[in-house]
Amino acid sequence: MKQFLITTAGVFAGLVLFLVGVPFLLIVMAAGAAKPAPTPNQAVLQLDLRDPLTDQDPINPFASLGRRSMSVMSVIETLDRAGKDGKVKAVLVRLPEGGMAPAAADELRLAIKKFRATGKSVIAHSQGLYPSGVVSSTYMLGASADELWMQPGASFQVAGLSGEDIFFKRAFDKYGVKPQYEQRYEYKNAVNPYLYSDYTAAHREGTLSWMGSVYSSALATAALDRKTDAADLRATLEAGPYLAEDAIKLKLIDKVGQVKEAETAALAKAGKGGELIDFEKYMRGHDRERGTGPAIAIVEGEGAIVTGHDGTANPFAGGSAMHSDDISEALYDAIEDKDVKAIVFRVSSPGGSDTASEQILAAVRAAKAAKKPVVVSMGTYAASGGYWVSSQASAIVAQPTTLTGSIGVFGGKFALGEALGRFGVDVRHLGVGGEYAGTFGLGSELTPVQRAAFAGWMDRIYANFIARVADGRKLSPERVGELAKGRVWTGAQAREIGLVDEVGGFYQAVDKAKSLAGLKGDVRLKRMTASVSPFEALESALGVSATSVRTLAAAAWILGDPRAKGLLDQMAAERLRGSGAMVLAPTPVN
Repeated sequence: MKQFLITTAGVFAGLVLFLVGVPFLLIVMAAGAAKPAPTPNQAVLQLDLRDPLTDQDPINPFASLGRRSMSVMSVIETLDRAGKDGKVKAVLVRLPEGGMAPAAADELRLAIKKFRATGKSVIAHSQGLYPSGVVSSTYMLGASADELWMQPGASFQVAGLSGEDIFFKRAFDKYGVKPQYEQRYEYKNAVNPYLYSDYTAAHREGTLSWMGSVYSSALATAALDRKTDAADLRATLEAGPYLAEDAIKLKLIDKVGQVKEAETAALAKAGKGGELIDFEKYMRGHDRERGTGPAIAIVEGEGAIVTGHDGTANPFAGGSAMHSDDISEALYDAIEDKDVKAIVFRVSSPGGSDTASEQILAAVRAAKAAKKPVVVSMGTYAASGGYWVSSQASAIVAQPTTLTGSIGVFGGKFALGEALGRFGVDVRHLGVGGEYAGTFGLGSELTPVQRAAFAGWMDRIYANFIARVADGRKLSPERVGELAKGRVWTGAQAREIGLVDEVGGFYQAVDKAKSLAGLKGDVRLKRMTASVSPFEALESALGVSATSVRTLAAAAWILGDPRAKGLLDQMAAERLRGSGAMVLAPTPVN
C-alpha cells in the first residue's frame, strides 16, 4: 500500500510538472528569443547610481534577483559603447544621496569624461548629499558632468570624510572572552577591535593617512572639473552644510531643479524627438564585443579570495568571491588561446586565503613566462591577498583612491572556555598527537608551545609575502619590509613608493597591455572568466539534470509551493571555503 501511494504521488507530481513546466519553459524560451527594442535615433540614457554597484558583473546568474544588477565594469563599457553610438545623444545621471566607493567613483568619472569627449552631454542630478560614507567622491563624480543639478531645498553636506570602529576589549574582558591573535605587523589592524579599547598609534596613523589621501584626491579632482582652486573649494565645502539654493550661489553646483526639469533639459540636448531610455535596458540590449584576430584577454576577480571552484553552491547569494581554481583556470585559458596577446586582470578584493592567493599568482607567472604580459587593473581595493595576486604582474594600474598594499597577515582564534563556563557550559578537549594539534580549539588559550609554533608559521607566511612583492616589484626585501607591516596605501600613495606603476582606470590598463604586447589600433577584448546560466547554476546546486531543474523552477515559481521554496532556501546555505592564514585588508569604506 505504501509503495502504491508513493508511485501514485510520483505520477501525479510528474503530470503536474509536465502540464505546468513545459508551457512555462516555452514562455521562457520565447522570451529569451525576443530581440530587444531598437535604440531610438535621439536617445538619452538615464543612469541611476542610487543602488549599490559591484565592481564586476556577478558570475552567479541569480545574484541580481530582487535588485538592480549593474556593475562598475558594465557601466563603463556601456558608456564607451554609447559614446560611439550615433543614436545616443546624452546621459542623465541620478546621483546617490550618500557616499560611493572612491575608486568606483574615479572609474565612472573617467568613463563620463571619455563620453563627453565625443561631443555628447552629461547632466547629473542630486536629490541631496548627506555625510554617509565617502560623499566627497559622490560630489566629485557629479562635478565631472557638463551640468550638476540639485533638487530645490535639498541638503548639500560635503564637509569631509570620517569613520568609526567599535572596540570590544572591555566587553570581552568582562565576559571572559580571550582573543588569541598574531598580526604581522602593527598596521595589520583588522583584529585590533578585539584586542584593544582604542586606536593604537599605528592604527590611527595608517587610517588617517589613506583617508586623507582619498579626501584630497576627491577635492583636487572636483576642483579641476569645476575649474576652481582646490584650497578654496575645500574651505567652502567644510564651512557647510548648505541647502541647494546656497550651493548654487557658492558655485558648487550649476542649477537647482526637480528631476523632471533635469530630464527635460537632457532631452533638449538630444534635439527634436528625444527619448529617455533606461541605461540598464540599453546595456542589456547589446552583446559584448566578439570577433576574430588579436585580442586582449580580460580576467575578472572580485571579493574574498578562497580556494576551489565557485560551484554555484548558493545560486541566490548576493555576494561574490575569487575562487582560485576559477581565476587560475581563466588565466591558463588565456595562455593557451593563440589569439590572446596580453591579459588585463581586473582585481577588486580585500584579501583572503594565502594559499588561494598563491595559486592565482602562479598562473600570473605562467602567463608572463608564456610571453603574454599581464596588467592588473585595480578596482575599489586590491589589498592584502588582493595585492599578493597582483604583485608579480607585468604592470599594475590603480585608481588614485584604490585601497592597496596591506602587505601583512593575521590569524588566530577566540578562547571561549572561561566565557562559556560562566553560563554553565563546559568545554573539554581530547586529542592524540603533538601539542599543536589542539591549537585552534575554542575552549582553552594557546599554550606557550602552541603560541610559539603558531607565531613561527605566521612569520613564514609573512616572509613569503615580502619575497613575492620584492621579486615582482624589483625592490629589495628590506625596502618592502619598510612599506609592508600591513599598512594600507591608496593608489596615489602606492604609485609614489613603487607598489603600482600607473594611476588610472580599466581602459588605461588596456592601453598598457596593448603597449607591452606591441599591439596598435583597436584590439578586441575577450573575456575569459566563466559565466554560468541560471539553469546550470540550479543543476549544480541540486545535483540533478538541467531538464529536471527547469521543471522544478517552473513549479516553484508558478505554484508558490512552500516545500519547493524550502528546498531552494536549503540550497542557499553557503559553505564557507578557505584555509590557511588570512591576508585580509581592514574593513573597506564606501
